[in-house]
Amino acid sequence: MTTPKISFEFFPPKNLEASFRLWDTVQVLAPMDPRFVSVTYGAGGTTRTLTRDAVDTLHNSSGLNVAAHLTCVNASKAETLEIADQFAEAGVTEIVALRGDPPKGEGKFTPHPEGFADSVELIKGLAARGGFTIRVGAYPDCHPEAASQAANVEWLKRKLDAGADEALTQFFFEAETFFRFRDACEKAGIDGSKLTPGILPIENWKGARNFAKRCGTVIPDWVENAFDKALRDGREDLLATALCTELCSDLLEGGVDKLHFYTLNRPELTRDVCFALGVTPKVALENVA
Repeated sequence: MTTPKISFEFFPPKNLEASFRLWDTVQVLAPMDPRFVSVTYGAGGTTRTLTRDAVDTLHNSSGLNVAAHLTCVNASKAETLEIADQFAEAGVTEIVALRGDPPKGEGKFTPHPEGFADSVELIKGLAARGGFTIRVGAYPDCHPEAASQAANVEWLKRKLDAGADEALTQFFFEAETFFRFRDACEKAGIDGSKLTPGILPIENWKGARNFAKRCGTVIPDWVENAFDKALRDGREDLLATALCTELCSDLLEGGVDKLHFYTLNRPELTRDVCFALGVTPKVALENVA
């Protein structure tokens, strides 16, 4: 089995305790020598400033290759591109470009009157600026707002054709889900090597199940049953590690060479899965305060 190239997603801290958790997470995972680490936006752009601060701090203090999430929500085109320019001026030239979720309480995304209408427009704007590596989201299980899986794949193709370099998928529970999606993408003219599976080590089954339902991720019955039993037996962490490791192994055996982990700023399961896949510590993190 080939040792994968890995990357990690973090979210920005909202308070002092969360800041310590983020730095602890970075210290645990930085020695895995990730390709990049990304920092998310909250729903409705609510953590825009926090994201920028976290990106700047990680970039300046950790030595990691940091990618900043950027969305279209509640901002004009000029404001959005100004944020991108600020990242570039600070030396951060990797962007995860997303439409973004609507603010809480709003049922659907409504573009800002002077903003980008969707992720494709945002990608075109960033590509026109030049100098950015642009990553986008992809949905192996059909996006909740897509009319069909064919439309879901076609929208991804539009994003890549607009200038995106790589697609990071939403999490899923079975390797076959990704393989079917990759086959559909390649049939539509998308280079399968541009698809990187998103992996969620399940720290909390209730939270993961709720998130899966919101984003359209299909939960197999056998996964539901396994976690119900593991929770009764107090073995949910053991099950989560085993299932995540098996999923990643199946992906690698199917030709995948890159994995993107959604850490939720809780590094232990991610670290254990990386170890099981043969990813060994390479560097030590310094100068993080």
